[in-house]
Amino acid sequence: MRLTQTLCATLAAGAISAGSAFAGDPDPKNWDGVLAAAKGQTVYFNAWGGDTSINDYIGWAGAEVEKRYGVKVVHVKLTDTADAVNRVLAEKTAGTNEGGSVDLIWINGANFASMKGKGLLQGGAWAEATPSFKGTGADGNPGVRNDFTVPVEGQESPWGKAQLVFAYDTEKLKDPPRSMPALLAWAKANPGRFTYPLPPDFTGTTFLKQALLELAADKVPLYAPVDQADFAKVTAPLWAYLDELHPALWHGGKTFPANYPDMRHLLADNEVGITFAFNPSDASAGIAKGELPKSVRTFVLEKGTIGNVHFVAVPFNAKAKAGAMVLANFLLSPEAQARKQDPAIWGDPTVLAVAALGAEDKARFDALTLGVATLKPADLGAPIPEPHTSWVDALVKEWQKRYAGK
Repeated sequence: MRLTQTLCATLAAGAISAGSAFAGDPDPKNWDGVLAAAKGQTVYFNAWGGDTSINDYIGWAGAEVEKRYGVKVVHVKLTDTADAVNRVLAEKTAGTNEGGSVDLIWINGANFASMKGKGLLQGGAWAEATPSFKGTGADGNPGVRNDFTVPVEGQESPWGKAQLVFAYDTEKLKDPPRSMPALLAWAKANPGRFTYPLPPDFTGTTFLKQALLELAADKVPLYAPVDQADFAKVTAPLWAYLDELHPALWHGGKTFPANYPDMRHLLADNEVGITFAFNPSDASAGIAKGELPKSVRTFVLEKGTIGNVHFVAVPFNAKAKAGAMVLANFLLSPEAQARKQDPAIWGDPTVLAVAALGAEDKARFDALTLGVATLKPADLGAPIPEPHTSWVDALVKEWQKRYAGK
């Protein structure tokens, strides 16, 4: 009896972690049925709203989906993705298992792990069954099946790639620092000319992870849950680094920009000399839109920079599941991916395996001009994998304890 109870509990826990799928849910293997069910639905797409280019792109995608499939898209602009995650969790706690307020959500990393672990995502490996997914070449593209080391299992659909790049104005800086120790030395020699976004902003926390990955004596613990590591020992080099860096930061490290668009403005206004973004085409996009000087270029660090894939997911209780799947599938289509990669539009790199696409779709990408500040793949280098997702919250909490309000 005890063995049976244990087995049942294990299976139940597995069902929760694998996401929730209910009878009557749309089946993406029957795509015509999904399209029929989606027509007339309104999809509330919860996505970060802090960048005009991204907002405009989402607006374009929504208009196309409504025109082609009869699905209306409402962009719910978030300042923090965790707000939408917490809303879905509150609905689950209240027993709202259908008719939820979030239909599609832009997530990755910690938020995905949180939603998956709490059974807040649509199950059934729906994402891998959508027509556009085959274009990712997933068997040779492991980033679309693992999110910050957590198996995706078809519970979120890949949307774009990201890799950390640094930017500088070549007319004001000839030889940028290409390591974290060199960046510290440059910042101390040029006080007030560097900063990073305030954690828990995603780009700000990425800076913390980048520094830790380069400075840590042993990187192995970073790819396992944080509670399995000696946190103080592993992170000690990071805090020692930041203790030296902060007095040399913009505004003496007393205030921080809110996000990377704010940091980009500081570079444009010559308030800082080096910035960074989690999009290799960000500087080219800024130049194309007149937001950055034409002399801005990007670089990566000698030991590499962090990279990952970002995704969209359907909550377990979404009201417009079929419409959300239709939108996710369109966002992954070659047409939408090529437009997204255009620096004049957004500049976010595609997750598709372009070389394996048909001639017409491949031509969409071949026709793109990626911009003068966008590094070639060989110069960008292979991305450094993200640490285990549990390190994010731990780093942010410790950062806030040490530096917030000081």
